[in-house]
Amino acid sequence: MVDLPSSPEPRQPDPSVTEPVQRDAFLHTFLARREQMEAVLRRRVGCRATAADLVQELFLRFWRRPSAPLEDMGSYLIRSAHNLAIDHLRSEGARSRNEAGLVPEQRGDSSVSLDAALEAGSDLRRVEAALRALPERTRHIFLLNRIHGQTYGQIARSMALSQSAVEKHMMRALEACKASVIDTPASHSHGSAAS
Repeated sequence: MVDLPSSPEPRQPDPSVTEPVQRDAFLHTFLARREQMEAVLRRRVGCRATAADLVQELFLRFWRRPSAPLEDMGSYLIRSAHNLAIDHLRSEGARSRNEAGLVPEQRGDSSVSLDAALEAGSDLRRVEAALRALPERTRHIFLLNRIHGQTYGQIARSMALSQSAVEKHMMRALEACKASVIDTPASHSHGSAAS
């Protein structure tokens, strides 16, 4: 004789049957709330085209994820649209802040002249020459700090110097770099040449 369980286990719904029903319900609710979601997004982002794009993105997010039955899908969609608008505004704000910190060459501005680029290259060569002319220890301390990111304290410990000595070497290196750029001969100045 076969032992039957005393209480039958609850049957899980067949996903192949429930998923199309849930997708149909989602699609019906989404289409019914589409205009309302666009209005929410348009008010938040201030652009009809962006709002339409965000509604489409919202649809794809829900369509691709496994659907979980919700009691009030319509309210959930409106709340999601509102949150998507906030996410969009945050990312736009971050993009604007990043672009504001870029130099003109990075922004794609072509207004930077060839003369400015040549002058920057010339300045770099003068700074490199000034660094090569420094005493070895001063140059080494400068590179440890500026290139390798070590603090004055770390440099002092690794080279068995006082922090004050490291500061003096750094001051000497920075003054040499500054002087190499400031003390440019008149022949290097592109704007002062008269024909």
